[in-house]
Amino acid sequence: MSKDNQYQIGITVLGALFFIPFLGGVHLFDWDEINFAECAREMLLTGDYLRSYMEFKPFYEKPPLFFWFQALSMKVFGVNEFAARFPNAICGIVTLLVLFSIGKNLYDRRFGLAWVAAYMGSILPFLYFKSGIIDPWFNLFIFLGLYFFILHYWRKKLPTPSQSHTQNLERRTQNLEPRTPNLVWGGLFLGLAMLTKGPVALIVTGLCLAVYWVTVRFRLYVKPFSVIIYVIVAIGVTGVWYGLETAVHGPTFMKEFFIYQYRLFSTPDAGHGGFPGYHVVVLLIGCFPASLIGLRAFFKMPSEGSIRDDFRKWMLILFGVVLVLFSIVQSKIIHYSSLCYFPLTFLAALVLWKLDRGEMTVPHWLKWALLGIGGLIGLVVMATPIIGQHIDWIAPILKGDVFALATLEAEVPWGGWEGIGGLVLIALMVRGVSWLSGGHIQRGTMSLFGGTAIFVMLVLVLFIGKIERYSQGEAIDFFKRFEGKDVYVKAFGYKSYAPPFYSKMTPDLVYKSDYWLFRGDIDKDVYLATKIHKAPIFHDIDGFVELYRKNGFVFFKRECSQMIKD
Repeated sequence: MSKDNQYQIGITVLGALFFIPFLGGVHLFDWDEINFAECAREMLLTGDYLRSYMEFKPFYEKPPLFFWFQALSMKVFGVNEFAARFPNAICGIVTLLVLFSIGKNLYDRRFGLAWVAAYMGSILPFLYFKSGIIDPWFNLFIFLGLYFFILHYWRKKLPTPSQSHTQNLERRTQNLEPRTPNLVWGGLFLGLAMLTKGPVALIVTGLCLAVYWVTVRFRLYVKPFSVIIYVIVAIGVTGVWYGLETAVHGPTFMKEFFIYQYRLFSTPDAGHGGFPGYHVVVLLIGCFPASLIGLRAFFKMPSEGSIRDDFRKWMLILFGVVLVLFSIVQSKIIHYSSLCYFPLTFLAALVLWKLDRGEMTVPHWLKWALLGIGGLIGLVVMATPIIGQHIDWIAPILKGDVFALATLEAEVPWGGWEGIGGLVLIALMVRGVSWLSGGHIQRGTMSLFGGTAIFVMLVLVLFIGKIERYSQGEAIDFFKRFEGKDVYVKAFGYKSYAPPFYSKMTPDLVYKSDYWLFRGDIDKDVYLATKIHKAPIFHDIDGFVELYRKNGFVFFKRECSQMIKD
């Protein structure tokens, strides 16, 4: 067995050990996790895999590729949280293998391993592989689509080498290219990205190509015909589904989908607003510690030759395009900037690789930043169980938010020891910085990123279930009681996809409208959950009876008449 195969097997096993366990340990979270899982569940129930449904009505917000992945997983594992999140665990393993392969081919095995460590050992990149959201696969497809386009560019119009040893690297890189033309591979992956989340993939890629064009002073670095082939393949891949959808159901999906995309771009959809620097903060904290280490690569670095320097340029462009684009978009959602994880972790790996080769020294500001932010995150995690045991400490802060204050009444058993993950993070940050300062770069890398991976795993196992009890646990429990029951189940006053998924809604439980549920001649009993500050509305509607209230939620029932029942 070759050395590369040994590393690939090791990465696969490590990814499986970290990404697969405990996937079903906590309920899916509103909105996105439950939203996507419900679309997949309804695919299985209706047998219609051509289009997506939500509450058995057409769902126009996303193309279906990720729902197909989840539906397949649910076929194997059943309709549950584990199945909904399993596709992203697989994506995590595939992503690590891709990063190792690209890093090894561009640099060497150490670089490939450093890139794997930086991606796996940063907070949000790790966390997203334990989730049930679309973005991990979407980002991987975009990254691969751009990467194969870059390979085509290098093969057709290679930059002039600035160092003699680069020629061997370039020759080796070309020899390792797949037999299938890179434009076809790139278009294929870009098309899959569009089939996962829509044409924003083409927009991001197109902007990257345009910005690169500016950096080469508007010279045609590839033939226009090559770009046309690339785009045609991408549109062809996604067009198979779009074409079938339009042929069978008409242009409604296309129209509604683009209306939804425009709303996300132009308005803070459903309250997801934020300040202009929102994604800068998200990336700085969420991609810790890679975000801090990668900062050094935004400034002048020792040259590595044409291909390596060019790839760094592409990664800087990808990072900048995504950050600027989604800073402009009015809806500020944490995973909108998640495509930045690829270039950011690459830049972190590049810094570590150069440190290991003695081409750079560890900046003093980096040591203090790692200790400062790592220590702050660790202390917050360590303090959370203590605060959980003394909710009255934070109650005054939330006195203006009736719902948030009521959620704190949830009976969550905190033992105080759950913050051990924070202690682990701080200890391994200190040890990692110490090793970096002493010139032991590889040990420092493993300590920093291994420590963060262990930290995230501990937080997921020990924390998330308890936090979920505060945020949505009582409502989820309410909806689950009606699985298999011939009743209508509804959430009102807040957006939620939990009622259909956790009550296992069937097509015969589709209701006419909210007004009909509240005031019409209903043919089944209605069970409703709302937030405490919305409850007075239903006290004023005849027929609604409050069942109970708990942890910020109030639950009602409206009975249909016996005559209609009979």
